[in-house]
Order: sequence, then C-alpha cells, then structure tokens
Amino acid sequence: MIRAGVYGASGYIGGELLRLLLGHPEADIVSAVSTRLSGRRVDTVHPNLRGSTELLFCAPEDVADCDVIFTALSPSVAAELIPELTGKAPVVIDLSGGFRLRDPLVHARYYGEHPRPELLTEFVTGWPERHRKELTTADRISMPGCMANAATLALYPLAAEGLIRPDVTVDGRVGSSGSGVSADAMNLHAERSGAMRVFKPQKHRHEAEVAQGTGLTVRMSATGVEAVRGVQVLIRVDAADGVTLGERELRKLYRAYYADEPFVRIVAHKRGLYRLPEPKILNGSNFCDIGFSTDPEDGSAVLVAALDNLVKGGAGNAVQTMNIRFGRPETLGLGFTGLHPV
Repeated sequence: MIRAGVYGASGYIGGELLRLLLGHPEADIVSAVSTRLSGRRVDTVHPNLRGSTELLFCAPEDVADCDVIFTALSPSVAAELIPELTGKAPVVIDLSGGFRLRDPLVHARYYGEHPRPELLTEFVTGWPERHRKELTTADRISMPGCMANAATLALYPLAAEGLIRPDVTVDGRVGSSGSGVSADAMNLHAERSGAMRVFKPQKHRHEAEVAQGTGLTVRMSATGVEAVRGVQVLIRVDAADGVTLGERELRKLYRAYYADEPFVRIVAHKRGLYRLPEPKILNGSNFCDIGFSTDPEDGSAVLVAALDNLVKGGAGNAVQTMNIRFGRPETLGLGFTGLHPV
C-alpha cells in the first residue's frame, strides 16, 4: 500500500484528493492535515465522504511517516513548507502554484519573489502526457494549474511540430470552485450568480505555465462563469507559413500524439449536442477533452479543451502522477467517467 498524507485536506482540492485516495485500491491515507480543524472528522467538511471514512483531521506536528505527501496549499505557504517535508515522505506532490515555474524571474513576475528560488529546478512538472519517464523517478513534483493543463494539452502537438505561429491567445472559463474555499466577496453566490465575470483580462498567471510547456508566446484572459466545477479554454492559433490547419490534418495529429493516453480524448464532431469539449459532462472524471474548429480561408483554428478543474485540473492528475511514480497502473482509482445528464 502507498501511505499518503494530504496537507490542506479541508479545501476543495484536498477533499478531492481524499475522495480519490479513499477509492484507490492501493493507497492508504495516514494523515489529513488541517491546522484549523485538527481533531474534527473529515466528513463534517466533506459530506460526500460520509460512510466512507472515520478519518480525523490532524495537526502538522502529528503527521505520520508517509510514502507520498500531497500539498494542496497556497503558493506562499507551500513554498515555505515543502523543504521541511523531506523527512516525512520521500515523495512530495505539490498542487499549489509555488513550484510550477522554473525561472525565478518569471515566477516573481506572476507570483512575487520566491523564498527558495534554488528549489524551482528540482521539481518535475506533473504532466503525465509529456513527462511520464521523468515522473517514474521524481521525488519532487509540481502539478500544473487547471486552465494551464487544458491549454497545454491542446497546444503542445501543434507547437512541437512547428505548425502554428508562436503568438497564441487563450480565453479561459472556470467555475467558482476554482477560487477555493477561502474565496473573497466577489465569489459569494449573491454576487456571482448570473454573472460572467472577467476577473483577469490580462496576464493570468497560467499563461506563464503554458508558455513554459509549449515554447509559445501566450496571452491569456480568464472569466468566472456560473458553474461550480469545470474549465474550458478557447485558443486562437494561426498556421505557420506553408502549413494547412485543416480538420483532417488536426484530427490525424491529435490522434497520433494522444492515441495511447488514457485520459485525453479528441472530441470534434459535426453533429450531436456535445460536438466540442464541454466541462459539464466531465464533472468528477479525470478526462481532458480536446477539440477544434478550422477556417480554411485564412489558415486559422480555434482549439477547445475542457476538464474538471478539481480532478484532471488538480487532484485526479496528481493521483495519476502518483500511480506513475510508484509503478502502479496509471488509471488505478480514476475510473469514474462523469455523469449525463447533470
């Protein structure tokens, strides 16, 4: 069994980690850490876990030795804490933004000055579709952000093959759970209901991750929509000189890159209710769906990607990474397909 600890276990991502690990046949949660809620039952905060566990939240000083520790904390807290965790677990998987960017100057531009910049290059990005080999031996792993993961999966095949011009625009939409449990007044139901709030019209921090993962120049905006879960990104790209971005070419390319990937699906249909990726039907699942629409007249295309921000955009991707790191089947504990209708 893989002995797992979760820091930040009372948050939305932490709750998803607990849900997935409780259903994982080869994982055992030995510590669910919450300083504020130490001693309380986990299912008082995560009511969906009622009847599944009698686990109690514990204080950081009471964490048992683990094989892996997940940190679902704010970037600043994670950056200070992670160096102290090496004695408690040989593997740390960080879900904050604290170690996503490798360049300290880029990190400072989007997150502020890093307290331990020398550690940034010690982390492997938790991107199974590209870094699977490195993840088999990595001891420090940083999970990508939810919109960054969707956008990078959509863009990478085209960028890697040099099929598009280097400047791309990403328009991200995300449900309210993306703000976490400590969201401010702008995310109260009375303020958010019925709104489509452009909360980051320029320089969303995930654009730096997408640029790092693809080598492209990325401009990104983000809008909060009236949904609890879900991420959808629309990416506008232009064909490189001499390249045709036709439907047949794109479909062939994506199938070649992702044919063996268990959690990436190509969704670009000409008929039906769900012709392009739709986050609604991905709730609770670890899938990222990728689709596209092409314009043969000007050589442009719009890429569309969707996922559940708390699963493939967070906890599920982390469990997939854990499976790889510990030599387990990659899909173990991640078989839920989503629901329809919802």
